[in-house]
Amino acid sequence: MTTDRSQSTSGTVSEFLAAHPRMTGVLFAMFLALAQAGQVAAGGGTYHGP
Repeated sequence: MTTDRSQSTSGTVSEFLAAHPRMTGVLFAMFLALAQAGQVAAGGGTYHGP
């Protein structure tokens, strides 16, 4: 028995976001928060010098 990927019930990310438009905003906000947290953890552009 072969499984055809086009008939899979799992779907794709784009199909999921099309069905749940609010999740696009949630994922975008999470991305921004993680990007800022990564920048702070890396030093955040602070200047350590004389």
